[in-house]
Amino acid sequence: MGVGGEDPPGHHNRNAGATATPGEREQDVSRTRNGLTRRVGLWLALAGLCLAVGAAVGWALTVVLTPVDDGLDSDRYTFVSVESGEVGASIQLNTVAEWKPEPAGTNRAVGVVTGVDTDSGDEVGQGSVLYSVDLRPVVVAQGEVPAFRSLTTGTEGADVTQLQQMLAARGHYSGALDGKVGGSTVAAIKRWQQQLGIPATGVVETGDVIFVPILPTRVSLDDAIIFRGATLAGDEEAVNSLPPAPMFSMPVTEAQAMMIPTGSQVEITSPDGTTWVGAAARQITEAATSTITVSLERADGEPICGEQCNQIPVIGQSLLASRVVTAETVNGLVVPSAALVSGAHGQIEVVTEGGRRMPVAVVAAARGMTVIEGVERGLRVRVPGRDR
Repeated sequence: MGVGGEDPPGHHNRNAGATATPGEREQDVSRTRNGLTRRVGLWLALAGLCLAVGAAVGWALTVVLTPVDDGLDSDRYTFVSVESGEVGASIQLNTVAEWKPEPAGTNRAVGVVTGVDTDSGDEVGQGSVLYSVDLRPVVVAQGEVPAFRSLTTGTEGADVTQLQQMLAARGHYSGALDGKVGGSTVAAIKRWQQQLGIPATGVVETGDVIFVPILPTRVSLDDAIIFRGATLAGDEEAVNSLPPAPMFSMPVTEAQAMMIPTGSQVEITSPDGTTWVGAAARQITEAATSTITVSLERADGEPICGEQCNQIPVIGQSLLASRVVTAETVNGLVVPSAALVSGAHGQIEVVTEGGRRMPVAVVAAARGMTVIEGVERGLRVRVPGRDR
């Protein structure tokens, strides 16, 4: 009500049984209907929320309470028979075989090369003829002191002792190794010169002998210097000595190096098709290029190529196909590795066609196959298959 008990202008008071107009009745009905609609919507929303929460709780309980499928109750498997076989692994690589020559002797002869008597890689000993200059043979002898002068009556020194040793080895001298050119030494020199087919003067010229530190040894002549028709001035590093055997090594990647521990067996196919067996030794990394090389040796210390090292050319590198055994071959009863399952106490088992679990012992495994013990040949076991 307004001041003094009067209703404000425009307000219709229906108290005390006042009769509503038709317009007022329509407004009341609309307000009532809207209120009911809001209440129904709220109840429906609450009901939907309850249903959603109930479904989520039900799903969670189902997931938690349902046992985990161990894979053996699934029909997504196949059967294989336990059969005799072998398990092993290897990788195919190239082995590099290379002789490592070292300077051994200097030519002192002057003239034209008229003949080459030694092929690169030949083994030479005391008094072997290497080549000829002006039809005069140049021979090799053992000694640390290089040839630097003519040896004649009265000459003394370590180079004379070296000459006496060579003459003795050739059967021309039996006197004392005293380092003095006396009568018996001169006589031995003449016998040696007669055998060579040159004038028996009893004087050894500077260019007649090349002294090398160790004999017998394999040698290589520098074919850019020593060849028929070449002219020599008398100061050429012409003779190289070779080690008893070439060096064998494998260039590998970092991943391959990790697969080749020390001692891994390496089967090398020789140039004539035979097999040489070596073992991985040291891994050497070239800092500048990060190149990794695995050196190869034989367990007994003997040359990998044995008595066949002459198959390896003395000049350059030879690439030989090789098989590196990364897992030694083992024979026995074989199953796919996927057929193995873990038992309740960690025991390795296979599951038979009838669903029976049978414990087995693993002997070896490689490339997805496993050699096992504890079952019989022909037993059919489960292997997981692809989803259908």
